[in-house]
Amino acid sequence: MTWWHAILIALAGVWAGTINAVVGSGTLVTFPVLVAFGYPPVTATTSNAIGLAPGTISGAWGYRHELRGQGRRLAVYGVASFLGSVGGALLLLALPKDAFETVVPVLVGLAVVLVIIQPKVSGWVASRRENKQKPERIYAPLLLFLLFLVGIYGGYFTAAQGIMMVACMGMLLSDPVQRLNGMKNVLSAVVNVVAGTIYAFVAPVDWAVVGLLAAGSVLGGLLGAKIGRKLSPVVLRGVIVVVGLAAIVQLVLR
Repeated sequence: MTWWHAILIALAGVWAGTINAVVGSGTLVTFPVLVAFGYPPVTATTSNAIGLAPGTISGAWGYRHELRGQGRRLAVYGVASFLGSVGGALLLLALPKDAFETVVPVLVGLAVVLVIIQPKVSGWVASRRENKQKPERIYAPLLLFLLFLVGIYGGYFTAAQGIMMVACMGMLLSDPVQRLNGMKNVLSAVVNVVAGTIYAFVAPVDWAVVGLLAAGSVLGGLLGAKIGRKLSPVVLRGVIVVVGLAAIVQLVLR
C-alpha cells in the first residue's frame, strides 16, 4: 500500500462515516475505492464492513439524545438485526458474489419509494389506529421480520441498508424521522459489528485497510451525527432520497 493510497482510503472512511450517520450508503464510497486500488471484491467487502463498524457506533452515540428511553425497543429490534446479519454474512461466504447483488438496485429503489411515500402512509396508519383506538404496535411481527431481512442484506452487502431501515420503520412507526435515523444508526452498528466479527475469523481481511477505515469512519460518524441532527425532517428525507437514487445509479453502472 502506497502512502497516497493510505490517505485516500482514510479520507474515504471519513466520508463514508459521515454519510452513514446522516443517511446510510457509506459503503458505496469505500467499496469502489478499495476495488479500484486492486483489492479483491470479497476482501474489499469484508475489510469495509469491519472498518466502518466503529463509525456506525460513533454515529449512534451522536444520536444519543434522540434515543433516550428507547433502550427496550432497540434491544428487541437489535435481536432481529443480529440474526439477519449472521445469515447475511454466511451468505457472503457461501454464495457467488453476483448472486445477491443483482437484486440490490431493486431493493434500494424500493426503499427510496417507501421513504418518499412514508409520510402519507404513516398518516393513513395513524388514522386507522385512532379509529380503532388501538395502541401503536412497536413490536409488530411485520416490522421485526423486515428488520431481519434488512439485516440479511446488510450482513451480505452493507450499501444502503440504512435507507432500507428508515423506510421500513417509517412505514410502520409514528416516531419523528430524527429518532428513526438514530435507531437506524444503532441497528446498522449491530449489523456491521456482527458481520465484521464473523468476517474477521473466517474471511480474507486486509487489516491495514481496516485500521484506516476505522479511524476515518469514527471521525465521520461524529461529524455526520452533528450534521444530521440539525436537518429538518423534510430536508433529511430529501437527503435520503437523493443518496438512495445516487446509490442505484452507482450500483447499476458498477
